[in-house]
Formats: sequence, structure tokens, C-alpha cells
Amino acid sequence: MHILVLALKSILNRKFTIALTIFSIALSIMLLLGVERLRNDARESFAHTISGTDLIVGARSGPVQLLLYSVFRIGNPTNNVSWESYEEIRKQPLVAWTVPLSLGDSHRGFRVLGTSIDYFRHYHYGDEQALEFAMGAAFADVYDAVIGADVAQELNYNLGQEIVLAHGTGDVSFVQHDDKPFRIVGILNKTGTPVDRTVHVSLEGIEAIHAGWENGVPRSGFQIDAEQTRQMNLKPKTITAALVGLKSRLAAFRIQRFINEYPEEPLLAVLPGVALQELWDTMAIAQKALLAISILVVLVGISGMMTAILTSLNERRREMAVLRSVGARPWHIFVLFVGEAGVVMSIAAVTGVAALYVTQLIARPIIQTQLGLFLPIHSPSAHEYMLIGAAIGAGLLVGLIPAYRAYRFSLADGMTIRL
Repeated sequence: MHILVLALKSILNRKFTIALTIFSIALSIMLLLGVERLRNDARESFAHTISGTDLIVGARSGPVQLLLYSVFRIGNPTNNVSWESYEEIRKQPLVAWTVPLSLGDSHRGFRVLGTSIDYFRHYHYGDEQALEFAMGAAFADVYDAVIGADVAQELNYNLGQEIVLAHGTGDVSFVQHDDKPFRIVGILNKTGTPVDRTVHVSLEGIEAIHAGWENGVPRSGFQIDAEQTRQMNLKPKTITAALVGLKSRLAAFRIQRFINEYPEEPLLAVLPGVALQELWDTMAIAQKALLAISILVVLVGISGMMTAILTSLNERRREMAVLRSVGARPWHIFVLFVGEAGVVMSIAAVTGVAALYVTQLIARPIIQTQLGLFLPIHSPSAHEYMLIGAAIGAGLLVGLIPAYRAYRFSLADGMTIRL
């Protein structure tokens, strides 16, 4: 204990140099833990975005692409699914429920989702948690809208307000559906999923705002007002995708085969869990590369600590000699240097973890806004503690090198005056 106190005093005597060393190691530990936490929390966030859905159906593309645009509102579909095909899938005896999804519009940078009332009954997230309303209720009129928690918070919306949808999914749109405003009738509780950043309207509402359009653009000189649209047949011709729940999960592969081999048009049905695994397999190389870079950065920081201690070793020979002259044994000198390395690594680890939480507090809303990912703030996991322990252990091992050199310095060598 006396040796460790002496090591701490020695560090304080060289506080500027040691502070720089601690700063570099703390940054490297923060990077290592940040990459690991982002990888694990992002995977957990993705996995909890949808549950209780057996199949996702869309136009034939790739499983990951279908999952991204239908569930995470990332990207756009290659094609749509005809309403007739959707009805055929819905009528299958093994299908318990279906939820149609229609994408392609936005509101001030937030995606607009056209769907049916069944969406609020059957869409689940996390551990089979259902959607709940913080205020209001589901849409009942053509021009009703239900917004997610983030939409309400960021745009300061409340029940009864009117909003205008825009054509397209970009942050800026030059085509506004301002002749057919929607009224907010419900605000959902926060879910930590892309639902929070979505404006939900009925399929009829999507058809209504595009009445009089042709090939994705409004027909010149042809406009139908909101009241006239109510009298029209607003049955959709196409949808973007559909969520499917089955009466028995054992029938998943049978229905999937039926959809994938559907003769009327090219369709794709994917199991959400399998598509998620494929997504992470695609990202595995990048994840491993980031982890390897983080480990290398930690090793560079530890090497910097060793360099700092070795650099000061020559200047501290007289200090070692004085300690030996007052009774310190060679192993005391050895423990002193190892203790210094341990104190530096421990302070750096605590600083790195604190910096990680500060960074996470700042970056979490940005990540949620830009990517729709909810990254919870939680205490370090067992794996993160293992990484911190490994970093401290590596620092102690590196500290053995200057400790061994100091151990070999003799009293006579320390007292010798070199010219």
C-alpha cells in the first residue's frame, strides 16, 4: 500500500505528462467501448423493432432491402404489390391477419405510412408489446392522422392540429398536398422504434391525396378537392408491402413458398428474424474491422504510456538510488513502476467510461433522429467490464518493461555522476 501511495505521489509530481497519457488512453478506451456498445445496442434495437410478425411481403428484391424500407423506413422499394395479390394472400386459410403498408410520402422529413386500422392491433415491438396511445385514438376519417412520439415532440404538435403531407420522402419536397390537409387525432406512446418518427394515415387517405395523379405526378389542369375525393372509390390499387401473421408458425415456410412462387407477379416473403440475421452478416466485416481498429487504438495508447515511463526512467535514476539507500529493495522499485502503470490505466479507464456516457448523451438524439435507432443508456455489461479489465491488464503487462529496467538499476549506477 505504501508503494502504491508513493506511485501516486510520483504521478502527481509529473502530472502534466501523465495527464496527456491518461487522456490518450481514456479516448482509446472510450472508442473501444463505444464501438462495442453501438454494435450490441444497434443490433438489439433492430431486433426489438418488430415482433409477432411471421412474414413481411413485398415486391421481389432482396430480403434486407425489404426489411429496411418496410420496417425501418430506410430506402425505397423497387416496385409495389397489387391490391389483388394482397387480397389473395390475405384469404389464405393459414393466414390469421395482414397489415398493408403504403410508403412514398413524407411530412417535414418524417415518413408517412398509409395503413389500415389493423396496424394498431397487430403491430408489436420489443417483447410482444402493443402500440399504445398517449393521447387520442386511431384514425376514423379519410383525413385523420396518428403521429409518433418523436414527431409530436420535435414539431410540437398536439391533437386537432392540421398538417400537410408532401410527395416523396426527402427532407425538402416541391410538391405539397396542401389542398387536402390532415387532422391529428392520435399520438402514440414512445416505442424506441421507427414508429416514433412516422405519420400514420389510412390507405384511403393516401389514395385521396393522389386523386387526379398519373404516373406519380399531378395531371395538369385537373384538381379534385377534399370533399369531392370523399365521394370517390378510394380502394388502393397497389401497396408497398404487407405484414403477415399466421395461425401457426409451422406454416411459415409453406406460405412463404406460396408467395415466392406466386404466378401473377414477382413477390418476396421474408421471415423478419432471418432477414435481420442476414443484415448483421452483411455488416459483420465492417463490425470486426471497427473492433480491430479500436483494439489497435487502445494498444497505441498503452504504448504511449510505456514510452512516457521509459523516457522518464533515465531522469529518475537518482530517485531510485535514494529509495534504495533508505531501505527499498529491488522488488519495491519493480512494484513502484508496475503500480504507476496500474494507477494510470485505472484512472484512464474511469475517465474513458465517463467520456463514453457523456458522448452517448450527446449523440443519442442525433442517432435516433438520423437513423431511427434508440440506443439505451445502461450500466456497463459483463462483456464491457471484461474489455476494461483486458485493457488494464494489457497496461500492467506493458508496465512490466520499464519496471524490469528499473529493477536492474543498481544503487551504484544511480549514484554515479555522468558527465
